[in-house]
Amino acid sequence: MSDKGYSTAMELGSNACYRATRARDRRFDGRFYVGITSTHIYCRPICTARPAHRKNMRFYSNAAAAEGAGFRPCLRCRPERAPGLAPVDAVSRLVGAAMAGIEEHALSSAHVGDLAASLGVSDRHLRRVTEAELGVSPIELAQTQRLLLAKRLLRETSLDLTQIAFASGFGSVRRFNALFKSRYGLSPREIRGKSSDSGSDSLSVQLEFRPPLDWKSLLAYLKLRAIPGIEMADDTHYRRTVSIGAIKGWIAVSMHPGGEALNLEIAPILTPVIGAVIGRVKQLFDLGAAPDSVSMVLRHDEILAATVRRLPGLRVAGAFDGFELAVRTVLGQQVSVKGASTLSGRWARSFGEPIATPWPELNRSSPSAERMAGVPATQIAALGIIDARARSLVGLAQAVANRRIVLSFAANVDEQIESLMSLPGIGHWTANYIAMRALHWPDAFPTGDLLLMRAARSNQRQLQQRSEAWRPWRAYAAHYLWQSSGAAP
Repeated sequence: MSDKGYSTAMELGSNACYRATRARDRRFDGRFYVGITSTHIYCRPICTARPAHRKNMRFYSNAAAAEGAGFRPCLRCRPERAPGLAPVDAVSRLVGAAMAGIEEHALSSAHVGDLAASLGVSDRHLRRVTEAELGVSPIELAQTQRLLLAKRLLRETSLDLTQIAFASGFGSVRRFNALFKSRYGLSPREIRGKSSDSGSDSLSVQLEFRPPLDWKSLLAYLKLRAIPGIEMADDTHYRRTVSIGAIKGWIAVSMHPGGEALNLEIAPILTPVIGAVIGRVKQLFDLGAAPDSVSMVLRHDEILAATVRRLPGLRVAGAFDGFELAVRTVLGQQVSVKGASTLSGRWARSFGEPIATPWPELNRSSPSAERMAGVPATQIAALGIIDARARSLVGLAQAVANRRIVLSFAANVDEQIESLMSLPGIGHWTANYIAMRALHWPDAFPTGDLLLMRAARSNQRQLQQRSEAWRPWRAYAAHYLWQSSGAAP
C-alpha cells in the first residue's frame, strides 16, 4: 500500500489526530481521515468501530489522499457524509478555491484547464500546488468527489444506477462500474445493499455538520432577506427555486430529527445537477464551519463574549447563487431590509422565468448574470430603482458574465473585493458583505457599518484596529455584533 498523500492532517500533528480519534471528538469530523492499514479502510475520526492499534493508523487531510494511498471508505461511518472545510481551513486560498470548485462539480464536464482559468492560474500551476499541499492532483480530487457523491446517492436515494452515474459526473455507466470495482472492491449494487424506493416525489439527503448550529437564528436571518418569488423561510424550513444552467427545480431544507444534520429535499428534475445543489446548500448554511475554532478566538473579547456564550454555533449565511446575493445587496443600499426585499421581488418578477413548485409563493427562477447583462439600465430603473443603482446592477452583471468577477469560489478574495469596488456604486461595505456571503470568506468585515460601530462602541478606525484580534473569523464577529445590538445590517 502506498503512502502517497500521507500527511499529519494540516496543522494537526499525528498525536493530536490520534487523541481526537480515540475520543471520537466531533469537532474534528471532516478535518482529517484515518486510514487503517490492517483493513485498508479509511474512517472519520468519529467512527463507532472498535479503535485500531496506533501503529496501524495513518492520518490524511482529505478523502482523496486516503483513497490515493489505497484505502476504501468505511461503510459504517460513511466518509462521504463528513462536514466539509471552511475556505480559511485550506492550506492556501488557491487550494481551497479549487476544492470548492470541484465540490460544485466544476470538473464534471470540464477539464482542469477550465477550472484553473476560472481561478486565474495555469492548469500546470494548479496541479503543482494541489499535489504539493494535498498529495493528489485535481483530477484525483474530482474522481474521489464523484465516487463519494455516488456512494451517498446509492445509500440515500432510490435513483437507478444510470441516473446516479451521470448525476455524479461519470461519462458512462461502464466507467462508473469499473471505477467502483477497482477503487472500492465492490460494485455499486453491492454498496447500495437493501436501499429501496420510498415512493416519494422528491429526493432527500442528509448533510451533516459540526455542532452546535444555531438553526433558529440562521432561519430568521434568511427569512428577513428572502427574495419574494425565489425563496422563503419560516420557523422550520428554508425553501427556494433552483436554476442551474437549463435545469430548474426547487429544494427544501430543514433540521434532521437527529439534530446533527440538515435534511435536504430536492425536486427529482434536479437529479442531473444534484452534486452542485448539495455543494451550494452546504455553502448557504455554512456547514463547513468549525464553531469551536470561532468561539476560541471571539469569546476572549469583552464586547463579544456574552453573545458568543448566548448563541453558540452562530453561522454566517452564505449564498446559493452568488450573483443573486450581490444583486440583493446592491438593492439594499441605503434602504431598509424590508424595502430591499420589495425591490428584489420586483426584480425577480420582471426578469426571472416562471417556474412551478409545490408552493405558490415560489414561482420565479433567479435571473442570471448573462440575462441581466443585456438589460438596459432604464428598464431596471422602471421598477422604482434609482438610475445610478440600475447602472450599477448592469455593470455588475456584465462583470460576472465576462468572469471579470467570480461570485462563487475565488483563489484571491482580496482581488475580488477590489474588483467589486472598482464597479460604479459598489463601495467597501457592499464589497465586503458580498465577500462574506457569496465568496464564503470568513474574514470579510464591513468596517464602515454603522450598527457594527455602535455595537462595538467604536468609530471606524477603532473598529478596524479592534477587528484585527478577531482574524480569521471577522465575518462571525460581525454577526455576533449585529446580534448583540438586536438589529439587522
